[in-house]
Amino acid sequence: MTRHLPTFRIRRRPLAVAAAATLLAGLAAWAPAALAQDAYPNKTIRLIVPFAPGGVTDTSGRLIAEALGKRLGQQVIVDNKPGASGNIGTSLAKAAPADGYTLVLGFDGTMVINPHVFPNTGFDTLKDFAPVGKIGDATLILVAHPSLQARTMAEVIALSKTQSGGLSFGTSGTGGTPHIAGELLKSRTGAQLVHIPYKGGGPAMTDLLGGTIPLVYTAVAGAHGHVKSGKLRAIAVSSAGRSPALPDVPTFIESGVPDFVVNSWVSLLAPAGTPQAIVAKLNTELNAALQDPAVRDKLRVLGIEPTPGSAAQFRDDMQADLTRYGAVIKAAGITID
Repeated sequence: MTRHLPTFRIRRRPLAVAAAATLLAGLAAWAPAALAQDAYPNKTIRLIVPFAPGGVTDTSGRLIAEALGKRLGQQVIVDNKPGASGNIGTSLAKAAPADGYTLVLGFDGTMVINPHVFPNTGFDTLKDFAPVGKIGDATLILVAHPSLQARTMAEVIALSKTQSGGLSFGTSGTGGTPHIAGELLKSRTGAQLVHIPYKGGGPAMTDLLGGTIPLVYTAVAGAHGHVKSGKLRAIAVSSAGRSPALPDVPTFIESGVPDFVVNSWVSLLAPAGTPQAIVAKLNTELNAALQDPAVRDKLRVLGIEPTPGSAAQFRDDMQADLTRYGAVIKAAGITID
């Protein structure tokens, strides 16, 4: 009698096999990306500075590029791309690969004021960039020619209301942070101030020193030496606390203007979509650089107070500035064609 062995059939499970294949493919694709992030950076990083060489913004960018490069173990090269009040270089950074190898130096004038005064900047501050962190705040100051018959903010306000046409104040140009600060000061105090835009802070300071205009709103770094020498009279600084560079000069808050804090700032941003692990590493190393006493001292010479902090906090700060300055700009009817 012949015995027949049972026949076993192997049933294939095409869905399970396909799922496994998909999982393996996904892991294969993920592994190089993860390794690349872990190894970041493994080549030179480009820092776009959307302004010409030589100014305070450019100088602070070069200082941070050097400090960050030392900490990351890779060179950070500054690439100046000036034009359109920073819009050109910032737009170039927006279009760069989101891999952590292109960063942009953010400036408050470009990131939170330009969107309100230009019909088209070429970028969206919050949608097109991943904030890395703020580098620091540059304190602004209102300075006067010594001939002005006013020594305090209260006296400036009172005097402005007695002058036919008001008192003129010069700034580095229409739509800059000093201009917006002046407009905000007018709305908060009722001072009769008339904006005189210049093509840069240097020409404005030259006319102030010559007595052509009575007041200039500018960065402390641009006025510090003239105040110390007695060539100009400091009225007030618009920071929350007194400037270490000019500790005898009161703040606007101390001068009777409540909650008046307007600082210019510089920062680091990456294109939107940059991996969070890379952004976090850049933020960690930026904050470490800002804690370095040598870096802090050099920034303070430029009139910039280092402000280490989280990327999330910096994003919130930008959102707040966009809202605040937008209201001031709309009320003042400020536009740049």
